[in-house]
Amino acid sequence: HDQLLAALSVHELDMVLSDAPLPAGSGFRAYSHLLGECSMTVFGSAELARRYRRSFPQSLNGAPLLVPLANSPLRRSLGFWLEDAGIQPKIVGEFEDSALLKTFGRQGVGLFVAPSIIAREIEAMYQVKSIGPIANVTERFYVISPERRIKHPGVVAITQAARQDLFS
Repeated sequence: HDQLLAALSVHELDMVLSDAPLPAGSGFRAYSHLLGECSMTVFGSAELARRYRRSFPQSLNGAPLLVPLANSPLRRSLGFWLEDAGIQPKIVGEFEDSALLKTFGRQGVGLFVAPSIIAREIEAMYQVKSIGPIANVTERFYVISPERRIKHPGVVAITQAARQDLFS
């Protein structure tokens, strides 16, 4: 993340897409622009989906779960939700790379959460099944730009399309 922000600050990049806003006091001269937010869904291989779909979400108690790293906003939200629901899954893997996490999920190593807004794409790309939505866990997406007010035509187009087509 820091390498991308550094490249942004020296104008090697026009924007960075992120699941977190620019941290306060980061030292980077850039601005966070919220694109939108969406709920999350639990996914798993066909075998795991059959096993854990019944009695969802209570069925997640003791279930193998693949999660993002502890410092990610999604991991914190997921942790709060699990705690509030009294669910204690078995964490079998922590990942920084969401594509790698989904690949392990595809292989049946564990269940994972991903944005509900792209559920069909995730099912097709990773050959997994949706187990159930988690309405109380959301993920936010940001464009981080060197401009306080986005003017770059490419960044404007991406931002408008995301807000209108994905998050509307």
